[in-house]
Amino acid sequence: MSDKEHPLEPFKRATTATIRALAGNDELEVTFGQGPPVARGNRIRVPLPGVGASAEEIDAVRGMGDEYALKMRYHDAAEHQKHLPQGGPAQEMFQWIEDARIASIGSMRMEGVAQNLDASLEAQCRQAAFDTITVESEAPLSVAVGLLVRQHLTGRPLPPSAEHVVQFWRDYVEEHAGADIEALKDHVLDQGSFADACRRILVDLGLEAELEEPTEFDDSQDDVETMDEGDESESDISPEDVRLDDDVMVDENAEGDSSLVEMDADVDMDELGAEAEPDEEPPHLPDDSGRIRVDVNYKAFTEEFDETVRAEELCDADEMLRLRGLLDQQLLSLQYATSKLANRLQRRLMAKQNRTWEFDLEEGMLDTSKLAQVIIDPMNPLAYKQEKEMQFRDTVVTMLIDSSGSMRGRSITIAAMCADILGRTLERCSVRVEILGFTTRAWRGGQSREKWIAEGKPSNPGRLNDLRHIVYKAADDPWQRTRRNLGLMMREELLKENIDGEALIWAHNRLVTRHEQRKVLMVISDGLPVDNSTLLVNPSNYLEQHLKYAIDMIENHSPVELIAIGIGHDVTHHYQRAVTITDAEQLGGAMTEQLAALFDVRT
Repeated sequence: MSDKEHPLEPFKRATTATIRALAGNDELEVTFGQGPPVARGNRIRVPLPGVGASAEEIDAVRGMGDEYALKMRYHDAAEHQKHLPQGGPAQEMFQWIEDARIASIGSMRMEGVAQNLDASLEAQCRQAAFDTITVESEAPLSVAVGLLVRQHLTGRPLPPSAEHVVQFWRDYVEEHAGADIEALKDHVLDQGSFADACRRILVDLGLEAELEEPTEFDDSQDDVETMDEGDESESDISPEDVRLDDDVMVDENAEGDSSLVEMDADVDMDELGAEAEPDEEPPHLPDDSGRIRVDVNYKAFTEEFDETVRAEELCDADEMLRLRGLLDQQLLSLQYATSKLANRLQRRLMAKQNRTWEFDLEEGMLDTSKLAQVIIDPMNPLAYKQEKEMQFRDTVVTMLIDSSGSMRGRSITIAAMCADILGRTLERCSVRVEILGFTTRAWRGGQSREKWIAEGKPSNPGRLNDLRHIVYKAADDPWQRTRRNLGLMMREELLKENIDGEALIWAHNRLVTRHEQRKVLMVISDGLPVDNSTLLVNPSNYLEQHLKYAIDMIENHSPVELIAIGIGHDVTHHYQRAVTITDAEQLGGAMTEQLAALFDVRT
């Protein structure tokens, strides 16, 4: 190594060579940077450990690169999509089992790769706080099954944090699906037959209903469109993005504390329609101020521990500046694209203020276009014109940003960049901007769940987590004073779970009472609400149905215009006006027009 060579250069060279070899692609472009690994086309970016990192940290980074390289070589996205369940726990479990197949191919052939993958898995499980789980209801079944399959396929013991999840479900899963899990070993190199065998495991565990196409029952949900989960299926699922919901089964458990599998497996299909029928009462219309009330079919067990907090109260000033610096570094690489978007959006909005002229007046400015007629015929009177300013409604925009664990990494970075670019641009156009975020105060319930347990675990308790609604920038705050607050989104420990319906109503009710004539609410999210503690003891589509209610009330009963940006997920099945962004690079190019078009006046 030369005197001027960076200490990490040998690591980069060795890792690049390994990734190319595992992927079977000598032309693969490998780069290193901050954040989680990303694969796109013929490029892959992996994290770069810090100088002086421990051996475990270096192995974890290598494992991330190995995992993506193996996926590029042995995973067929089209074949995966063909067998993928429609949604809910079945879809997530299917993804985890497929990830186990890919990991097993590398682990069984190369001991070094196996060690790297184990280190990466341990790091992911620790990041998702799986090592702190204390009861079965907190352990995600989908994750446990995927990890158990991985152990069976590789023959290797699981890392400690992964074993901590599996221990709660091992006996149950092996009793009901052990034979089919063992049979997976015969199909590891055939993704199609492996997927068929995987679906048999889902049936063994009582998830067969989620393997079917949407039924008439799905279409009868109170005039709300049924979601097509297929559009989201190719996204990478990580342990912190565990979802135990979606629009499949509605079951009310009399015990209140039974497991997800028991609820799905024991449900009486004859009673399903009766449980799913919404109340016959009409929805609550907005009050005299335009505020929306909570749906009659939805409740919170307690609101005692909820909070609405300003961003600067969650982080000290020095840390906020550091986080803002991280966001600025991300924006720097897209400086040209973001400037293009900002300028085009500004021109689009300012164009709505174009001035027009009134002609043939008796006073005003001389209309020089008519001088030729006066010269030809001096008897023609001089013509004058006056500038007339077109009516342009005073506008306020609220950006509501999903600040949940599923947004960790690339997604929250893109969301923060969108907020920064759109916020700066709209302020330059004299449009007031409010930037809000929503998450929960704790993983898996927090104090709300503790109170529910202390009161004897009553059945169907409703929302069972502590809300945290964040004000990054109030509408009347100047941009320069609050811009640094957006850096808080880069703080990973902030990102927990998301209860979208209540957040949407909260943001709407703040916005609808403002004095501006035009009010726009923009949601930046990656899909559906997720709160494990709530979904384990309520109907499995409880949070999603409330989100649909909130969207319907705003789109059909409110003067507020609702638009959405889906980060890595297509949200058009819920929102009438939406676009999807899957990569920060899409903030330039054709996306500029699509984003600008969202602000067109609704007719």
